[in-house]
Amino acid sequence: MGLGEKIHNAAEKLHGKGKEAAGDATGNDRLKAEGKGQHIKADLKQAGEKVKGAFRKH
Repeated sequence: MGLGEKIHNAAEKLHGKGKEAAGDATGNDRLKAEGKGQHIKADLKQAGEKVKGAFRKH
């Protein structure tokens, strides 16, 4: 996984957490769900990149 991908995934994860927190604070369920989805998507992308990296090493 390249440094650029790590930074992008971390930024997307933080953005999702921020949306989730904003939705929670305002009582906006749609925004909260959208943020949670974005956060989970970033985690999955990061996990996929780690798997690809593991296969490249072997």
